Parts: sequence; structure tokens; C-alpha cells
Amino acid sequence: MEKTINDVFRNRVKKYGDRLAIEKKRKGAWEQATWNQYYGRARAAGLGMIALGVKKGDRISLMSENRLEWLYTDMGALGIGACVVPIYPTLIAEEVEYIVSHSESKLLIVENKTQYEKALAALKKCPRLQTIIIIDTEDISPLPKFAMTFNDMMELGKAAYNEDAGLFERLSDDVGLDDLATIVYTSGTTGPPKGAMISHKNIMAQMLALSKVTPPYAYDTDSTVPFLPLSHVFERIAGHFFGMYVGITSSYAESMDTIVQDIQEKRPTMILAVPRVCEKVFQRITMQVKEEPLWKQKVFFWGQKVGAGISEYREMKKKIPLGLRLKYAIAYRMIFRKLQMALGGRVKWMTASGAPTAKEIIHFFNAAGIMVIEGYGMTELTAPATMSNLADYRIGTVGKALPGFEVKIANDGEILVKGDNVISGYWRQEEATRESFTGDGYFQTGDIGMFTDEGFLVITDRKKDLIITSGGKNVAPQNIENLFKSDPLFTQCIVIGDRRKYLAALVNIDLMLAAKLADERKIAYNDPAQLLDMPEFLAVVDEHVAERNNHLAKYETIKKYKIIKREFSKETGELTATLKVRRKIVQEMYKDVIESMYEGEELKVG
Repeated sequence: MEKTINDVFRNRVKKYGDRLAIEKKRKGAWEQATWNQYYGRARAAGLGMIALGVKKGDRISLMSENRLEWLYTDMGALGIGACVVPIYPTLIAEEVEYIVSHSESKLLIVENKTQYEKALAALKKCPRLQTIIIIDTEDISPLPKFAMTFNDMMELGKAAYNEDAGLFERLSDDVGLDDLATIVYTSGTTGPPKGAMISHKNIMAQMLALSKVTPPYAYDTDSTVPFLPLSHVFERIAGHFFGMYVGITSSYAESMDTIVQDIQEKRPTMILAVPRVCEKVFQRITMQVKEEPLWKQKVFFWGQKVGAGISEYREMKKKIPLGLRLKYAIAYRMIFRKLQMALGGRVKWMTASGAPTAKEIIHFFNAAGIMVIEGYGMTELTAPATMSNLADYRIGTVGKALPGFEVKIANDGEILVKGDNVISGYWRQEEATRESFTGDGYFQTGDIGMFTDEGFLVITDRKKDLIITSGGKNVAPQNIENLFKSDPLFTQCIVIGDRRKYLAALVNIDLMLAAKLADERKIAYNDPAQLLDMPEFLAVVDEHVAERNNHLAKYETIKKYKIIKREFSKETGELTATLKVRRKIVQEMYKDVIESMYEGEELKVG
């Protein structure tokens, strides 16, 4: 019986041996490891940590982009009973210092000079931190006494293995279900981040639950091209660990900029993504269509309606009428096959978890033969608690509870979850832990939802993000934001209006599409960015806002908006690592802009 993820790792190595397990594209070439090589390198990393004084239960902080050394560190540390603390490499030095200090990490492994410099700042205020390990030491010379290269740590581990070949396995066997595997710090948009304590029991509960779904999400003949950060619980649990559990091959993309190229090269059968990725793909296709002759545009929108019809019949498991099947055969060859081929031609499904996805986008992917799996989870639930089933799903919902997990709705609409997937609490934060659970042991997610008559969970909004207008209307902003983002002109939309007389919005504009629309209207400009200040073009944006408003109840319509000229990004703090908007941070950054939309009573858009 496999009691921990360590058992899973060892058993898959025995089963698959010299078959390719993982690879990562770096500088245009693929670095590879078979299952045997993967285990040997993870063992060396783990024993190297032992040589540096790490013991069972000690915390190891890891700050790096996705790369094979990340995986070796993770499985090596877990194998010796240590607890891995992943840190997003985009965090600033002060945030790194807080996590390393608060977690009381003994070792900090960083990727390169940039991360090393953040580590130096943390070292001064983290007395428990003993050693900094650097993966890529280019431009770092000489190394101080408290620093070491990753390769040197691996050499220490190899020497330890030569002295005692069974040490790693004995340490691995000593790890139990209740031992901590990782502490994952949440984003901390309302204060210092909280460290969610995830045990081997939590991870194994997820593995067992996902594996019990019929039909299965994956087989050992499947492959994927991960590009979401391993520091995020969704990629690490649903991708890395569950991928290991099943025995798939993972080919890590070189960067977010090379995703499409890497996917086309490796031709995966499944893709773990977030809604923003699906939205970008859909928006890009829609933009390209609008550059085609009018007759081709009409064909596309005709095909889109046909595809939506096919998707709806499949969802309800109804027999597709002959006429619709014939139309779909034409639409697939002319439209949907191109999307499938753009993703390598073999993708069976992809996830769009973490935020709502517009129905028209899901229908579009489904018509291309790519099932979009929606799910619901969070760090404290060790990733998904509910997921769409490939054989039983409803678009617009996040599926049913995974086997073994209890999900219910509180009287105020909050989603409550209980099960072995739920964390025991937050590291060194007893009060926050107490506040997060009900008296009968359910975790309070802070999300608002409801069940359909068929038992599918629908997320309506974040409890704390729910807008209540001064007129007493309850508004779920994400639904409106999704509607606006289904228009390719708007790359982002943040709805404002809590305790206000009306709703307003902050939006990002796609400059490529803006330029095309300006050309069509014969609006002269030198640089597309100029359009965002030109009354003639703002009138065009007004038209798009008004068109979106036509789909909303009167109290839900956007009465005023402001264009944020700088694209929201991870680097500037508005987006999380999985491209979700950090709503409170955006509202704080642009509070003056927001206040300007509520000065006086004149409305910009009716």
C-alpha cells in the first residue's frame, strides 16, 4: 500500500525504469530524465541536504522557475522527511524574507543571481537559515562560506549514497501520513501571507480521489506540457504529483512565451491551464478572423454557432441530429481543426480552473474535440475539491465533489469543505486556523456557491468580493468581468461598486485590435497607444461597453469605466502566478482613478 508520495515515487520508478519521465526545455534544447535518473538525482539532492544538517521535519525553501532541479529538490526533500516551502521567484526581497523567516527554513535553494540577491537580504534577518544553494551560479563569484552550488550539494549526496546505499530508502520509509510535506504561503492580499500546512495525507487523499473518477483523467500513455508554476499548488498537486501517480510524461515548457511552440513540438494529450490562457487563445483567434474577408467572418460565426450546438448535445448526452452532424463536419474542417492542430493535434482535455470561464469559450474548445474541465479548489484544500467529470459535466459549473470529499453550502451561501484533503491549519498562526473552521470541522472557503438540482456546484463569487450596491443589490463581479472579457477588445476587466450607487470598471484594451478598429473607422494615429486618449476611439470603446451592457440586468450594467493603459501583469503585482487578478491590490493601486469615476452624477455609458 502506498501511504505517502514517497511510496508512489519509488513504485513508479520500479515500474517504468528507463522510460522518459520528465524533461524541460532550456535555451532551445530538452534536458531529460528517465524514471531511474529522476530517482537517482532526487536521492542525491535529498542526501546532500542530510549532509548539510537537514533533519526530518526541517523546512527547505525553494525559489526558482520550473526546471528539473526544482523537481529533484522537491522529491529529494520529501524523501528525507523534510518540508518544502515553495517561493514564487517574482516575489520581492521583503516577501522572500518573511516566508523564509516565518517558516524557519534551514536551507534556501535559489535559481540564479537575481534570486540569490534576494536571498542575501533574507539571510541577515533569518537566524535559522544556514545555507543558500544556487542552481545557476553564472556571474556569482566567489561564493561566500554560507553558499554552495546545487551541483556541489548533489556531490555530497552521491558521496553519502556510496557510504550507505540504503539511507535514503530508510529515511523515506520513516515518513508518515501526518508528516508535513509542504507549507504553501497564500498570496496575502489582506495582510501577511499565511502558510497552509499540507501533509502527505492531504496529498494522498487527492491522488486517491482523482484516481477514482471514471473515466480516469489520465493514463500512463498520456503526456503533458506544463507551463504553470510549480510553486502553485494546482500545478504541483494536479500536475506534478498526480502525473507521477499515473505515470505520465511531463515536458516542461521553456517559458510562457514559448508555450504554443513547445506544445506543437511535443503534441501532449492533456494540458493543465487556467481560464486566462483559454481566453487569450480564443481572443487571438477571434482577432485573426476579424482580419479576414467578410464572407470568411460569416463562415466563422456560423461555425461557432454549429459548434456550440454540438457542444450542448454532447453535454446533455443527446443524439445529435443528422443535419447538425453534417454542418459540424464542415465546420470542423474549416474552423475547429485549426485549433486542435495549433495545440499539437492530440489534446483530449485541458483544465480551466481557478476562475470562471465564459460558456462561449468552453463551447468553442469542446467543438474542437478539447474537453474543457472546470474545477474548484484552493491551497487549503490541496488543490481541487470538485471537478468536471469527462463523462458527466455541466458547463458553467465546477462539477461534483471528488470521491471522499464533503462539500456543502452554509446558510449564508459560503462553500464549506471537509475531508482528508483539507489542511490541518496555518503554520504558526493558531488564531487564523481557528477562524477558518466551523465548529464541526468544515473549512470555510470564503467562496459563495450553490448546487444545481443535479448536484453540480456553481461558484457565484468570493464572499469578500461580493458587491452590495448602496441600493441593496447583490452583484457577483466575476460574472460581469467574464462577459466583458469575452469581447476581444477587453483583455482585463475589474468591476467596482461595493456600497456605491452604480457599477464602474477598470479595463485593459488590446492594442492590436484597437489599431484594427481605428483603421476601419479611418481614425488617424501614429502609435496604437495614442488611441486610448483619442475621443474618436473612446467612442468606439463606448460602443463595445454598451453592447456588453445589453446582456446585463440594469443594476449590473457598467455606468462608467476607465482604461488602465498599462497591461495588468505578475511583475507589477496585479496578477497572481496563475494570472488571476489580485482584486484588492488593483483597487488600492488605482484608488484615485476609481474615486474619479464616482465624482458627480453624470454617467459615461448609459
